[in-house]
Order: sequence, then C-alpha cells, then structure tokens
Amino acid sequence: MNAAGVRVFGKSPIGAFLRVNQSIWNCIPATAIDHRPVRACGGALHALVRRWATRRHYTGTFFLRNRPQLELICRLSADRESASMLHIAVLGCSTGAEVYSIVATLRSARPFFKVDLHAVDISPAVVAVAREGAYPRTSPGSANATIFDRLTPAERQAMFEEDAEQLRVRSWIKERVAWHVGDAADPAIAALIGPQDIVVANNFLCHMSPRDAERCLRKIVRLVSPGGYLIVSGVDLDVRARVAADLGWQPVTDLLEDIHDGDAAVRRDWPAQYWGLEPLNKRRRDWRVRYATAFRVTGAAEGGQTPFAGLGSDPGQTPTSARTIARQV
Repeated sequence: MNAAGVRVFGKSPIGAFLRVNQSIWNCIPATAIDHRPVRACGGALHALVRRWATRRHYTGTFFLRNRPQLELICRLSADRESASMLHIAVLGCSTGAEVYSIVATLRSARPFFKVDLHAVDISPAVVAVAREGAYPRTSPGSANATIFDRLTPAERQAMFEEDAEQLRVRSWIKERVAWHVGDAADPAIAALIGPQDIVVANNFLCHMSPRDAERCLRKIVRLVSPGGYLIVSGVDLDVRARVAADLGWQPVTDLLEDIHDGDAAVRRDWPAQYWGLEPLNKRRRDWRVRYATAFRVTGAAEGGQTPFAGLGSDPGQTPTSARTIARQV
C-alpha cells in the first residue's frame, strides 16, 4: 500500500508529520544549523520531504538569479574568444530570464565575442513568452517578488526598454538566440542543435522523480562537446553526485562555494521544500563533486565539433561579472 495515499479524516498523516516538523525547524536559530546533530535532523527531514512531496514544474525565476554562476560561465568561456563562435545550450529555459541573463553577461563583458545560443523547453507557451522577450512589470519571480527584483537600476536600464506596462529585452541581447520546443533528453534535440561548448541545465531536474532525473541527466550530457562543460543546479544532490562519479565528470571548483550560496531562495527553502539546497558541508569526502554545479565532460560526445581547449578543472580568474551589464546600453 502506498503510504502517501493514506488519508485520515481526509488528510495525509505523512503531510501532517512533515508540517509539524517544518514548523519546529523554522524555530531553530540559523547559527545552530551547522551543528552536526541539527544538520542531521535537517537532512532526515529533507529526505522525507523529497520522498513524499508531489513534484511539479514551476516557471517562476529571476533575471541574474545566481550571479556567481554567471561569472563562472564568463570564466569558462574565456579561452574560447579566439574561436569563431561559442556554442551554448540552455535546457529548461522557461520564460527566458536565464537565457537573457547569460547572453547579457557575456556580451557586456566581451562586446565582440560571438555567442550562438540554443534555448529549449518542453512547453510551447513558455517558449513563446521567452521568444517575445516582453514581460509585464508584475511578472512573478517567486513568493511576492517579481522577476526583476534582483536587478540594480543600472542593470535594468541596460537590459530592457520600458514603458508603462512592460519591459522588453533589448535587441543586442536577443541576437543569435534560437528557441526550440522539445524534450531536452530527446535525441532529436541533439540532432537539431549539435554538440555544445557549454550546456546549462538548471532548476528543472529537481521537479522530476530521482529516477527520471537521473535518466534525463545521463542523456543531456551527450549534448556537451568532449572537453566542454555541463552546468547543472536545481537537482537532487544525490542524483547529480552519483551520475558525475559514474561518468567521470571533473568538478569545476572555481567559485563553487559562492555559486552554492548564490541563490538565496533555494538555500532558505532547505529542508522544508524538496527543491531546497542543503548547506555546504566540507566534512564530506565527496564535497567537491556533491556541491559543484559545473563539470568538465571529458568523454566523447556524439558528433564531431571541436572541443573546448585549455580549460582545466580550476580555470584562472577573468575580470568579468554580471555587474558589467550596466556598462552596455
């Protein structure tokens, strides 16, 4: 019998148990969470939440959602400047905030850098919104925040043309972005866009069951050119660590801790929500693989595109960041 389906007076006892424990957890001071017994309790609660929660997809997000991760993408692309084109794919692109954030960051930092980006989502409706690149002023991010709330006034002015009702992404950001409706794990997508230097797969695998997420992750890595990079956050850490270890991915440790804490919303949601991100724990032997969001993929991918060259697992710093968006208007 499925315990999740049991009802007492119309309510799930497991749901009631989790709600009580979440209420207790919310009363624990933040300074106590890193203590081993408290952290262990949080881990146990999160495991239960992940086991019994009803997973569903969300489209809420933010522009410049994780600034350290955008910085890392710039650093990983540094050695590609001498090539004719940087090829990037963003899977689960939703309404386009992440795509436009990546393109704006790269083109602001390196105005003459050629970027070819393919954006993929399974929903025709959200791809239509993303392709249009026009957002009502009240477009929701999460909770009571709007999709624009993490932008400074200068970044907002640089990225958008505004009127009384909406904000429209500027044309210099929309150039050379191709939008596709499809399943990221479908071989047809690989045939359509070809091998990529960087593949970004953020914040959609966590909404799948762990089994489905693992299957999907093992398929989408085939989009990465040999020596290229897979960036994947918003995924069950056990799933990502298991696949990374099994396939021999090299974790990129540059900015690892900053990226882990770079999306405050998902950090705050641990352990009460299944998408919540546990605190980084360097006491774990596997902490680099477990908490890295970027991996160098050294295995052969389908296709014959020239791989990234010269980038190791800890690339040197490049003086660029999302802050430079404000310089291009």
